Amino acid sequence: MKRIVFTVTNDLSFDQRMQRICTSLANAGYDVLLIGRKMKNSVVLKEESYKQKRLHCFFTKNFLFYAEYNFRLFFYLLFIKMDAVCAIDLDTILPCYFISVLRRKKRVYDAHELFTEMKEIVTRPTIKKIWMKIEKFAVQKFKLGYTVSYSIAEEFKKRYNVLYEVIRNMPVPKKDHVTLEPRQETAQSAKSIQKEKVILYQGAVNEARGLENLVAAMHYVDATLHIYGDGNMYKKIESLIQKNNLQHKIILKGKVVPEVLQVITQQAYIGINLVEPTGLNQIYSLANKFFDYIHAGVPQITMNFPEYKKINDEFEVAVLIDSISETEIVKAINLLLNNEMVYKKLKNTCITARKIFNWQQEETKLTSFYKKVFIY
Repeated sequence: MKRIVFTVTNDLSFDQRMQRICTSLANAGYDVLLIGRKMKNSVVLKEESYKQKRLHCFFTKNFLFYAEYNFRLFFYLLFIKMDAVCAIDLDTILPCYFISVLRRKKRVYDAHELFTEMKEIVTRPTIKKIWMKIEKFAVQKFKLGYTVSYSIAEEFKKRYNVLYEVIRNMPVPKKDHVTLEPRQETAQSAKSIQKEKVILYQGAVNEARGLENLVAAMHYVDATLHIYGDGNMYKKIESLIQKNNLQHKIILKGKVVPEVLQVITQQAYIGINLVEPTGLNQIYSLANKFFDYIHAGVPQITMNFPEYKKINDEFEVAVLIDSISETEIVKAINLLLNNEMVYKKLKNTCITARKIFNWQQEETKLTSFYKKVFIY
């Protein structure tokens, strides 16, 4: 049985993409190990069909964290059984590369982000320069790889002449979703239209997500906003809510595990997926939550960026906006709140689209990719 080792810098509990990937490969007969890090607020790991390991670090952020984690990861990888190692994003790529060379093992790159084009990187020239050097050194040495959108795959081809597969972040289809037809589900949900209309934001509460403008927009929206997630903007958003006296309309819920979040998402009225156009990573994004909202049958507001537009042109599941200005956000939310015809049309399309955009389709590409890895 071939053993594949995956490396991330998060604590494993909330990484839905890696949970799907590791489960699919374990079910396909691989021995899978997912390595992350232990944090102060880490919850007990749920037992999975694959193995999990969390490394403890003294440092929790900035250069010292990355240096310590990469050092610990290298020495952990040095002594464990593996046939292939897969670096998830640029922040674990160096130890994976050096281990693959030293131990003569297969190496794979899974780019969840166009890392050097993230807002946190592009707005800090010195940091950007360092990560660009790492990217230029390492990515071209990973001939085998995959990423989350066609736009990012094309960018890697332009930069480093590598041909990466595209395996998108799509949810596993639920049985109750598949059996409900659009008209049936619309009839069921019609009763809840008169209830409180909850607007949902799920995901990282980080920079470049348009959350400051979303908070300001809630002054002009007759609904409640629930924010599920955590990140480097959490405290700032909390203060902003209080400063604007919007505690009665915006509720910070913090992190919840994926299976609970799926149920919560189905109960929402509108989903929010805002992205600032700062850096190519944002412009080329195709977020997990985009598909999560589709699978929940929840119309959403998202960006008029290439990947979202391509899907929305075929299956109209969202209201696309050109900027994250307060005015555009208010206009889009109120359209969905007040125009029942538009809302029902998008909801029905979500129910059709989720039969096509789901993990079963991506899983086939994933297992085919790893078969090639061990033949290559």
